[in-house]
Amino acid sequence: MTTDTDEGTGQAAPARGPVPLPVSALPASALRFAPVVSPRTLLSRALSVPLAIGLTVAMPVVVAVQPGDGAHDSAYWVQLILTMYAGARLSGMILTGRRKLLQGSFWLFVYMAMGVAPLAQAVLGKVPTPVVGPRSDVTEAIALVLIGCVAFDVGALLARHRPGGKGRGETRPALVHRRRLYLLVVVAFACSAVFILKLGGPAVFFSSRQEIIAGIAEAGISQADSQAGQALLRGFGTVPALIALLAYTRWLVTSRRARKSPTVIAVWCALAALNTVVNNPISNPRYWFLTVLLALLFTVFPVSAAMYRSALSLGVVVALVVFPFADRFRYDDKNYHPVETTSVLEPLALKDYDQIGMFANTITFEHSGSGHLYGRQLAGSVLFAVPRAIWPGKPHDTGVMVGEWMGAVNTNLSSPVWAELWIDFGPLGMSLGLLGMGYAAARVDRRYARRATRRAPPGSLISLVVPLVAGYSFILLRGPLLQASGRVAIAIICIALIMTYRQDKGAALR
Repeated sequence: MTTDTDEGTGQAAPARGPVPLPVSALPASALRFAPVVSPRTLLSRALSVPLAIGLTVAMPVVVAVQPGDGAHDSAYWVQLILTMYAGARLSGMILTGRRKLLQGSFWLFVYMAMGVAPLAQAVLGKVPTPVVGPRSDVTEAIALVLIGCVAFDVGALLARHRPGGKGRGETRPALVHRRRLYLLVVVAFACSAVFILKLGGPAVFFSSRQEIIAGIAEAGISQADSQAGQALLRGFGTVPALIALLAYTRWLVTSRRARKSPTVIAVWCALAALNTVVNNPISNPRYWFLTVLLALLFTVFPVSAAMYRSALSLGVVVALVVFPFADRFRYDDKNYHPVETTSVLEPLALKDYDQIGMFANTITFEHSGSGHLYGRQLAGSVLFAVPRAIWPGKPHDTGVMVGEWMGAVNTNLSSPVWAELWIDFGPLGMSLGLLGMGYAAARVDRRYARRATRRAPPGSLISLVVPLVAGYSFILLRGPLLQASGRVAIAIICIALIMTYRQDKGAALR
């Protein structure tokens, strides 16, 4: 019979209930997943509470009470509800005990691009892209975004309560194959070298995005003629270099043996220099550089809850304060026109956050007689690499299609994933699509939380892929999907190249 020790006498006393096992007697799986609450964790949570209140209530209210010419109609109130809902969900991501990279990225995007920025536009009565339809279409767009967010949450709850079974989740993890990683490094340098030479040398990458576009045109691949060609050129020039850098970074972070290897360190330094050229913030869109930054951040700090919370918290500040002014290198000195304003809200109304407005324009486009397209746009995104010479009726991306219908001069417009799903499949299809996204994000986050631990091997593939997807999700959510498909396909090719299930020492990173 199990006994306890009587306090004060040290004598064995009969047990009066179940006796908890000592830590040393717990199985390794229980130790691995048991929550550990340290004073630092408690402190970080205490500091996050005021921020959570600020995201949910204070920030929306401060924006709502600013002076402006916007009407306080139904669209305004639905937008306020959406902003507060997104703030509450983002707060939940910050305060959670587990790192939920994919769900956290989703709610960070919704809060900044579909919440606070459109609320500022509603208050001021100004938008970055003209809304051509009636005000009712704007109300419908905001309501559909809110419905999609609720559907995403429902999908995450379904994943949370998914029934388990024996052996479920104990599959052999995918790893990075060491020799194939060497091959990826060679491919990365070769593809980036072709990209650099095509555009006229490294100096072009430190001038402006306008020079990059001109260099692509001079290379005979203009956006109007070949979106697929441009996507492949830029994708192969940037994606393999980034994935190779992430793999080597994780190798160095998690392996003491790698940190003592001059060869590994030298290759990492060369990859870092290469990425400084092809993936710098000067020559790349801000959303792509955000992908690079977040992927590196979560790869360098794979198990830091404090870094995860800090990234989400500071992401709000960067998105709403820094991002609107971060297009300094989009144009050269002659074509750059900074926003001159004394209002803290006006940059949000005049810059990039046109997602709600473009969703409303997409609804107006459908109401004008085009109807839903029943998968045509999605097929164009999946089959982006098929040349128009073979597929003459290949659709343009949704942002370009709606922009041309509007008569916009600049058709490089966003098309958020809500609009992409809605134009193809209607409200029900959009809701089911967001529900599936929430389910998949929650499942991957749970697996990442189990696998991305201090005991994980240096070549753990999920610890490499999830930070990359979390960063790139901003581009996927913003849209259009056709523009984002090229880099997704190239990333899948690179990951398939280095992936292995072999556990022997000859294949795995040491």
